[in-house]
Amino acid sequence: MTKIVTPAEAVSRIADGATVTVSSSSGLGCPDLVLRALGDRFRAEGHPRGLTTLHPIAAGDMYGVKGIDHIAQDGLLTRVLAGSYPSGPSNLPMPEIWKMIVEDRVAAYNVPSGILFDMHREAAARRPGVLTRVGLETFVDPVREGCAMNASGAARPIVARVEFAGQTWLHFPNIQPDVCILRATTADEHGNLTYEHEGAYLGGLEQAICTRNNGGLVIAQVKRVTTNGSLRPHDVRVPGHLVDLVVIDPDQRQTTETPYDPAISGQIMRPWSSFDLAEPGVEKAIARRAAMELRGGMTANLGFGISAMVPRILLEEGHPEAVTWAIEQGAVGGMPLTGFAFGCASNADAYIPSPQQFIYFQGAGFDMSFLSFLEVDVEGNVNVSKLGKKPYLTAGCGGFVDITAHAKKIVFSGWFEAGAEIAVSSAGLRVERPGKFTKMVDRVEHVTFSGNRARAQGQEVLYITERCVMRLAPGGLVATEIMPGINPQRDIVDASHGRVALAPDAVTMPLSLLAEGPMGWQP
Repeated sequence: MTKIVTPAEAVSRIADGATVTVSSSSGLGCPDLVLRALGDRFRAEGHPRGLTTLHPIAAGDMYGVKGIDHIAQDGLLTRVLAGSYPSGPSNLPMPEIWKMIVEDRVAAYNVPSGILFDMHREAAARRPGVLTRVGLETFVDPVREGCAMNASGAARPIVARVEFAGQTWLHFPNIQPDVCILRATTADEHGNLTYEHEGAYLGGLEQAICTRNNGGLVIAQVKRVTTNGSLRPHDVRVPGHLVDLVVIDPDQRQTTETPYDPAISGQIMRPWSSFDLAEPGVEKAIARRAAMELRGGMTANLGFGISAMVPRILLEEGHPEAVTWAIEQGAVGGMPLTGFAFGCASNADAYIPSPQQFIYFQGAGFDMSFLSFLEVDVEGNVNVSKLGKKPYLTAGCGGFVDITAHAKKIVFSGWFEAGAEIAVSSAGLRVERPGKFTKMVDRVEHVTFSGNRARAQGQEVLYITERCVMRLAPGGLVATEIMPGINPQRDIVDASHGRVALAPDAVTMPLSLLAEGPMGWQP
């Protein structure tokens, strides 16, 4: 019997009330054809109804891969747990899933990606849910929002605080999936799956095991099918005994706006000269100062935003391989990509499944993490996960909470003010016009990172902006380094309404941060 079916035949097997887990990371690895068929079926038949969906990382984007938006329909989707959601600029229409969330038409939760992968592993092994300290004192903690994104979510809690072995933990009870929808490159007739054109393995294997162990249905979308016996066993990432149905989409994109790039899947290695350098300007100066924290031989995690420029700084300095980069989608080493291809890497040393990458992150095996911020408050708390006025400008927390929970050192990068006009010259930066508002606030809207918990754990935390480097001190934020050209009192203390103090021994950052050529970084 063949496992190959049409998309419509595959989704016809999904019952009302099912819990569906989807393997994806925005456009990377998104089984978009199957999700579209599921949305089409509901529009035509009114079934399946009342689905719960699990998305360890976002399914779909705002740039052509609709993903979760295919199923963001009243009656079809009633509950969604996701590490992240489609996001993009305010000049694009709000995704349908965000409309449902802000209008309280679906019970919605933002669960750290690593915890969602942990939930699959625990449910697969029939253990009593996830017990973790990741997320304590952040929005994940039920003393705050408990991951809920709206009133409907808050009415159905998914996490509790518990005491165990003399410590406080967060407990996430098991959620057993009935259906898994994943994506690969090639399937043989038995359903064995290989990922040779994919930019990451993500969590498809773990999600399939969890679904199979709970008696569920596994649907795989692939680009092509080959005969039995033609796949090397070592290349098979999801074995056929875990796969029930195979859907073929010869046009599936490798990732957002990328039909196929062999360098993303490690099939060719790009010359280092083929990568773009960081564009000159304010953000490059910030990224350069962040790069100064690195030493040769380190392993560093990397997040979206200004932080994603740091590898390009080392490239310009002539040392692109001095540091090993690790990103949550699973690439290790090489050059992490930016823009639409963020989450992928070229010239990677290895690709490991996301769930294993998150074990590494949660246990803080890396040397430091480079992340961005939306706003920082007087306690050192950071928000990257919620903007009430324009919610879809942020994707949610993703792996941010997993990464920062126990990291030894964290370097946050961002603008001190929103919308400020800054003149850049070799002599320094000058604030020509103040911004609309400071990002240094009394209280962040969402606590994605807890400054108080970081102090208690002895974590080293830096906040790098175009005006200064701030450190997390016992009394709050203290500017210890000043960018050349910046007036400390006017541009930092007054601009932050006194929320940032100046260290008595504050120093001026080197002018090399603003040099036209390399700044002279050495491993």
